[in-house]
Amino acid sequence: MTEQGNAVHINVGEQDWRQRFGDAMMGSLAAPLAMLVRGEGAHVWDVDGKRYLDFLAGIAVNALGHAHPVLVDAVSSQVATLAHVSNYFASPPQLELAERLRRITGAGDRGRVFFCNSGTEAVEAAIKLARLNRGDGSRTRILSLVNSFHGRTMGSLSLTGKPAMREPFEPLLPGVEHIDSTVEALEAAIDDTVAAVFIEPIKGEAGVLDLPEGFLARARELTQEHGALLILDEIQTGVGRTGSWFAFQQSGIEPDALVLAKGIAGGVPIGALVTFGWASDLFTPGQHGSTFGGNPLATAAGNAVLGEIERAGLIENAAIIGTTLREIIASIDSPLVAEIRGQGALVGIGLSKPVAAEIATKAMELGLIVNATNDSSIRIAPPLIIGDAEFEEFRELFTKTLEAVS
Repeated sequence: MTEQGNAVHINVGEQDWRQRFGDAMMGSLAAPLAMLVRGEGAHVWDVDGKRYLDFLAGIAVNALGHAHPVLVDAVSSQVATLAHVSNYFASPPQLELAERLRRITGAGDRGRVFFCNSGTEAVEAAIKLARLNRGDGSRTRILSLVNSFHGRTMGSLSLTGKPAMREPFEPLLPGVEHIDSTVEALEAAIDDTVAAVFIEPIKGEAGVLDLPEGFLARARELTQEHGALLILDEIQTGVGRTGSWFAFQQSGIEPDALVLAKGIAGGVPIGALVTFGWASDLFTPGQHGSTFGGNPLATAAGNAVLGEIERAGLIENAAIIGTTLREIIASIDSPLVAEIRGQGALVGIGLSKPVAAEIATKAMELGLIVNATNDSSIRIAPPLIIGDAEFEEFRELFTKTLEAVS
């Protein structure tokens, strides 16, 4: 292993590590784009010492970028004292993070928090919450949206509105229905037999697709009218990414439950279900649990990351990031850019041709990491710490990418 500037260079041939990956890793994983060995700020380096501008941030996870000293210090200190105790015990960072989440979500004194290890696990907990909202036994239906994504476990996959993902594993959970993302579809589907409605405020995996104007407000009205839970999946949109702590806060509504993960701990695995009001009374002791959920190490990381986001004004920076990126993308004279979507530092680019994979590949060759969510959509979700230097680097690299693909 050798040093090249700030980059770590490992003498491993490309064919060697790719072969080892293919031999050792489950076939459910796609071939990796690179072997990354180090990160700093908004950049990462691969085994050959090549530097990349990371504008995907681990899919909206690395809110503070890579190797941020606040996160490094918090994890190092916590692992030296107490890393895991199981859910038979409480720990100070666990309680601190739960109270912090009650505050920043607006759940307040009636709010309750369940910790787990990922967004998918948070969705699973929310599905069980929905099943507890049976009323007189007639509430047996759960609604989700067409083209949504909520995870890949059997329960979360049942909610995911992508048939190609679901069909190989059917039959899945009964009683789940997928409706169009229109107010008319909401009004036609929601009645007294609905236990819960699951909604992503922005459909991230579908290409960063915004919901129609007034959709969340109408969903809130209808679920309250019929006694159904409104459960928002803010795994990708939460933790300051859209220019507020959570995307729903820009709509002026309050959900019954919120599922969170990704950016909470800046890369340390954690997820959470946060309940509001009467929904906090549905779970009783023993009905759900997690061995690792809420462990001291992950919750200490969460406190450090959320505290730094607040201290450094990174929510406000997310709004600036969104405005600046949209201006940069719009200024690039390319026939490929048809639409710019999303909020804050979660940006989707709708393309005029189905060349998203080519764009992502060419960008990677040039040293820029972005993501093709489908044939005609590019997703950009940079760390919330970026500023002028990263904007200019992105402008140069993305312009070259679009010119090359055009």
